[in-house]
Amino acid sequence: MSWAALLGLLAVLLLLLLLLSRRRARRPGEPPLDLGSIPWLGHALEFGRDAASFLTRMKEKHGDIFTVLVGGRYVTVLLDPHSYDAVVWELRTRLDFHPYAVFLMERIFDLQLPNFNPSEEKARMKPTLMHRDLQALTEAMYTNLRTVLLGDSTEAGSDWQETGLLEFSYNALLRTSVGENQARGPTRTPVGRSDSLDLGEGKNTQLAGPTEGFYQGAGYLTLYGVEASPRTRESQAQDRADSADVFHTFRQLDLLLPKLARGSLSVGDKDHACSVKNRLWKLLSPARLASRADRSSWLESYLRHLEEMGVSEEMQARALVLQLWATQGNMGPTAFWLLLFLLKNPEALAAVHAELKRTVWQAEQPVSQMTTLPQKVLDSMPVLDSVLNETLRLTAAPFITREVMADLALPMADGREFSLRRGDRLLLFPFLSPQKDPDIYTEPEVFKYNRFLNPDGSEKKDFYKDGKRLKNYNMPWGAGHNQCLGKSYAISSIKQFVILLLTHFDLELGNGDTAVPEFDLSRYGFGLMQPEDDVPIRYRTRL
Repeated sequence: MSWAALLGLLAVLLLLLLLLSRRRARRPGEPPLDLGSIPWLGHALEFGRDAASFLTRMKEKHGDIFTVLVGGRYVTVLLDPHSYDAVVWELRTRLDFHPYAVFLMERIFDLQLPNFNPSEEKARMKPTLMHRDLQALTEAMYTNLRTVLLGDSTEAGSDWQETGLLEFSYNALLRTSVGENQARGPTRTPVGRSDSLDLGEGKNTQLAGPTEGFYQGAGYLTLYGVEASPRTRESQAQDRADSADVFHTFRQLDLLLPKLARGSLSVGDKDHACSVKNRLWKLLSPARLASRADRSSWLESYLRHLEEMGVSEEMQARALVLQLWATQGNMGPTAFWLLLFLLKNPEALAAVHAELKRTVWQAEQPVSQMTTLPQKVLDSMPVLDSVLNETLRLTAAPFITREVMADLALPMADGREFSLRRGDRLLLFPFLSPQKDPDIYTEPEVFKYNRFLNPDGSEKKDFYKDGKRLKNYNMPWGAGHNQCLGKSYAISSIKQFVILLLTHFDLELGNGDTAVPEFDLSRYGFGLMQPEDDVPIRYRTRL
């Protein structure tokens, strides 16, 4: 093809893109429309590079509701927390999350589920995560944490061990094991650029699809079962080896997840992602899991549900990889930020220690002797609750999305009404408002451990914007029809982990002057933010 013909074809394509992107005009009653300067792409590059900064700029320009063109899609962004309920409780026939979830299931996890009914699946999973079996899961998590954390630490002795805080937290909570990485030494490995994985053979919630809120759960051993019951030294060693294999393989997939979701993998990344997913499908195949003991009721119920839908074993394995991400993908990063904020704020750490001592003193026996942590102990720690809420306020950044299924009028809390078009996407970003809104929180960028405490020590729930009390003042768990079913269990799991660490370990920063790392900006929209770099720490067992 000649250069002239090639340039002519390029000109035609650019003209077509220009016509496609410019043919839309704002109609009366619609939100402000911002098409950007690049045909078809619109604001896609800026949005993908740093969504929070971009949406902040758009809010300053257009107000708390506007429509932007992003990669050929028209996305209406709502940033008024007083108006969120009109979206999250709207009928699915008008605003629906699930078409986008199904799209991500296939793009990220290569998963297709026939006759997929999100409401039915949610009802099926609810008893195992909220009611009937919640206490059993919580107790199993504590048992696994004690066994692997304290068992590994006893083998290591009381010498100081060095690692990265994210590695430590993510590893411990996904596997409920830290022994595999205790000897690695201090690290400043950029989180998004870890060493490649040897993929050779070696030794939560409505979880139907990629979720919009802060879904998380217990460790792999708690949900997917253990090697044998009753446990022996040999079976526990095998559990550590198996969970290490799962963790390191899963972590590689997690690092690729933003690129997978956006379809921006390089050729090399595509080959790597394929290898990682194939390895995970083998590790989590129903046949491999069938022999494991003490499998959770959640897993048993979910597998029965898949079988009743006629899902093949190959697709069941892919569904279980999705569930591993949905239940575990936010746990490690949450613990990382919470522990880092405590280590960087001596007053906060002292307050949590003091509360723990008071709670233990009131308990019937010392925490070190408890085989389970009674729920009344977990429910009697308002300071730790406030620390967790403040951590989530600062670091939880999911997108809450809805596909607009029919032309509709969206009512705002202040009495305005805006028209939305069928086929558009509606997006809420609570990270900007309410969570980082200076009209709601004083010094919103600063960690304040007691921000969610009243002067009398009770939980603070009264926050205001424009003189009106907010119902949605912190939204890490999603909201409305798609709020996280595993919220109670997730809170208990994180608190158990922190209590065990503070009771049995000395933990300190590798360098007292370590700064809080910047966010990996590619993670906006996927739940908890992750750091650009890990933070070196030292820890040892208190004997």
